[in-house]
Amino acid sequence: MPRWDAMTPEPRPLPRVRVTASTAGRVSRPVTRGVALPGRVADEADEVFSRGLVRAQLRLALGCVAAFVVVAAALAGVIAALPALGDPTLWSVPLSWLLHAYGFYPVILVFALIYARAAARNERRYRQLAEPEDAA
Repeated sequence: MPRWDAMTPEPRPLPRVRVTASTAGRVSRPVTRGVALPGRVADEADEVFSRGLVRAQLRLALGCVAAFVVVAAALAGVIAALPALGDPTLWSVPLSWLLHAYGFYPVILVFALIYARAAARNERRYRQLAEPEDAA
């Protein structure tokens, strides 16, 4: 007796079909990559200006972080180098402890203000370069 699976013809796989959206009626728009001002089409100048802004902001951030680390290390070094700061007490807490606990906050505030003002200045310069001349 013949085998059952040998008697049935092998089913052939259906060919693959790629389904895509229709290109009819599609309007080609330039890619903005998020660098154009609202209501404007991005061009090569916008890309150059935005890359310059990003580099300027990164340079500013790295400079502020490096300067803060140097100042914080210097403050900690001064506190450690002057053992006389441990002698006076305020509310039964040594002055050196209070300086370690609260002395860095004014430094953080100063660096935050410097960074915020410089970042705003960078963005104002970018806007002056990127805005159209007729809108000024």
